[in-house]
Amino acid sequence: HPGGDRAAIHAVIPRRSRFIRKAPGRAAEEQIVAANVNTVLLVSAVSEEFNVRRIERYVTMARESGAEPVIVLNKSDLADSSDTIDELRDEIVRAAPGVAVLVVSAKSGAALDEVGAYLMPGRTIALVGSSGVGKSTIINSLAGEGLQATREVRIRDGKGRHTTTHRELLMLSGGGVVIDTPGLRELHIWESAEAIESAFEDVETLAAQCRFNDCRHGAEPGCAVRSAVDAGDLDSLRFESYLRLRGESEALRQRRTEAVWKAKGKERAIHRSMRKVTKKRT
Repeated sequence: HPGGDRAAIHAVIPRRSRFIRKAPGRAAEEQIVAANVNTVLLVSAVSEEFNVRRIERYVTMARESGAEPVIVLNKSDLADSSDTIDELRDEIVRAAPGVAVLVVSAKSGAALDEVGAYLMPGRTIALVGSSGVGKSTIINSLAGEGLQATREVRIRDGKGRHTTTHRELLMLSGGGVVIDTPGLRELHIWESAEAIESAFEDVETLAAQCRFNDCRHGAEPGCAVRSAVDAGDLDSLRFESYLRLRGESEALRQRRTEAVWKAKGKERAIHRSMRKVTKKRT
């Protein structure tokens, strides 16, 4: 109640969106990273961490979540030149067509107002990315105070170290809500068939032109996708990323189906045992 130190949950509102990954390990279980998010800021950095294939994976998962994906390329102050920034930005645009790309420096404050534009009253954003890309520093800069602890990356290899160790929801003075998440070292997709189609719309458009409807884009004759790769019209690495994500999605779907049947088998075995016990008592 107002002014008190106790609260009661009166209702649980259905989730509007949820950013999911497969839980680490072999089990086919989901792990929700953030929920009820309007915008997911997919943070990368101008450093050794930068990996355009990882960005494709992030975009696929963000599209699956139902939230708006926005790519934030942080630490622009570390770039050798503006040409380096332009090259990285072009790579991102090719890998994530139609997704907004913000180039910022949380340390110097450069272009952070573009990120702040997504922080409006009544809206929630989540920052997702690897360790050391500057998620917590971005939050501190936007808040104007040290809400989150930060650490320098390792000097010997430029890799990040976990600072945020748990998900945390933060209320900012302007009315926006930010969810800070730990660095994700293992990032496997969950239910992403439609999300893959959306994130790789250019590949799917080509696939629609293949001779066979069930073309696997391997050695089949009349494969428009392979033809585009051979002609240089489709980046071969992007195509490989598409195949890898689609393969993961199909393998995970198979494992989940097997888990369901296994669970049903155990349930039937329990019911049979219970019936046997009941018969003996009667």
